[in-house]
Amino acid sequence: MGSAKDFSGMAALSICESMLLAMNDRNLLSEREVVGILRDAAKTHEGAGVTDGEIEAHRAVAVLINRIIAGGNSVRRPPV
Repeated sequence: MGSAKDFSGMAALSICESMLLAMNDRNLLSEREVVGILRDAAKTHEGAGVTDGEIEAHRAVAVLINRIIAGGNSVRRPPV
């Protein structure tokens, strides 16, 4: 079973993703802006970890965020 930290992270990701999707659905943020936010978050984790000793964890987070971007994950919808 996962740790409380794992569950907190999954909950935070789910909440943030839902908020970004809702903001896009209501035209508060464009698809480009949502993807930009995700890219900024990934870039932050790609450059982090040198001083806090958690390089692998930050890299894993960056990979996950980049997979969300690449997979569309409801943010990038195929044309109808």
